[in-house]
Amino acid sequence: MPGITVADLVRGVTPADPGMNPQGRDVRVTGPDDVAVTGATLDSRRVRPGDLYAALPGFNVHGADFAGSALEAGAAAILTDPDGVDRIGPASVPIVISDNPRAILGELSASIYGTAGSAPILFGVTGTNGKTTSTYILDALLRDVGYRTGLIGTIETRIAGKAVASARTTPESPDLHRLLAEMRASGVSACSMEVSSHALALHRVDGARFDVVGFTNLSQDHLDFHDTMEDYFQAKALLFDPVRAGRGAIVVDDAWGARLARETTLPVVTISSTPRPGGDVDYWIEEVDGPRFTLVHRGGERMRTSSPIAGDFNVTNTALALVMLLEGGVSRTTLAELTPQVAVPGRMEIVSDANPRVVVDFAHTPESIARALGALRAEQESLGSDGSRLIAVFGAGGDRDRAKRRDMGKSAVLGADVAIITDDNPRSEDPAAIRAEIRAGADDALAQHPGTQIIEVAGRKSAIARAVGLAGARDVVLVAGKGHEPGQQIGDTVHPFDDREEVRRALAALPGTDRPDR
Repeated sequence: MPGITVADLVRGVTPADPGMNPQGRDVRVTGPDDVAVTGATLDSRRVRPGDLYAALPGFNVHGADFAGSALEAGAAAILTDPDGVDRIGPASVPIVISDNPRAILGELSASIYGTAGSAPILFGVTGTNGKTTSTYILDALLRDVGYRTGLIGTIETRIAGKAVASARTTPESPDLHRLLAEMRASGVSACSMEVSSHALALHRVDGARFDVVGFTNLSQDHLDFHDTMEDYFQAKALLFDPVRAGRGAIVVDDAWGARLARETTLPVVTISSTPRPGGDVDYWIEEVDGPRFTLVHRGGERMRTSSPIAGDFNVTNTALALVMLLEGGVSRTTLAELTPQVAVPGRMEIVSDANPRVVVDFAHTPESIARALGALRAEQESLGSDGSRLIAVFGAGGDRDRAKRRDMGKSAVLGADVAIITDDNPRSEDPAAIRAEIRAGADDALAQHPGTQIIEVAGRKSAIARAVGLAGARDVVLVAGKGHEPGQQIGDTVHPFDDREEVRRALAALPGTDRPDR
């Protein structure tokens, strides 16, 4: 593999626009610049001969401290900042120096892997909730219309049907461009991708050009990383920049989506989950009947279709996927003939269809818990299940956004008949302290919904067993928070734990004939 020389690599770094912060664009090289690089990574343990090792400053350590290992593994060049240069000392390979190396790593990676302008057609989805589901629906629809597809997201990365587990929602930029190069080599013609706010703020998608981007919604989450909701919004808005994308589709059901549609300079269309004839949106949803709905364009065109996943919020996610494909050039006639078939692991996943009905969902924010419970409540009411109860099992992760915990408790009490507060991934925090914060919000909500029973159970396995044991044959149990995750992090250790498997064990332990029938 011939690679690209360090000189050509640095020459390709785009100068900053006059009105933009130029930090990270002043690049210099020490050592021979005629050395060729063939790959890139910011993990010293994954360096292969010929790689550019990105020795970036981190939250706890500096990547330059591991440069020795990277060089032993065959790194051909190093990218770092001035502090990194001091830490590395004399080196036998060229060092690319930038005040903000992360800000140019994506662009360098695109040049190394040759993905700038030649990657698969890219569809990117951002938002607090619904990214995973929307990308899975996009992927299914793209396959149905004849594309060979790739998928990058929270649950997995897929290249032409071959799947591997994902380490994070959006990969670091060297990994992203390597994946896009692999997709191109495998004949992938279209890729659906989740784009997190962390990824946008940390330059992980730099160098990638999206054909169509979509926005689902914005609600409180990740305020351990973003200082305020405004900062969170501004990070999401970075995706809707003409430098990054060609066109966009925005759900305007919340004020943040409406604001994004007003403020972006990207050509966009808007979507509403409620009818807006004569209004200021381009598409809206009408005639919802369970999963079936009609997508209406302001010009009068109508498309009768269905969502492949339960829940009115997934009707909206399906509408977003359809509109993104329309914006990407797929014909309305073609899409109208499709009924996507897709199951998204841990997203409104039915583990038991009856006796009781048990659903596992990734809902881990106040709004997503409210939406999941609302969808299940509507389903109960449509079936005329008088007297049946809705039981929620949930917790909150440790070392993450603490401000949402009280509101998670409120959402559960307002949406469920029984709210069982338990542990999620406590990480380094005391699980009892996390539960107490959730419980405070739940207790506050009892004034609005005094009929809800609140139960606190230490240990997620015990809580799931408690919920299933309490449930009558016609009750519905929602196990929320972890979804597809196969482990639970306590301290620094990730223990094997799958909500779905624990539900199955709890169901198998139920007595066969002595079940209450409410």
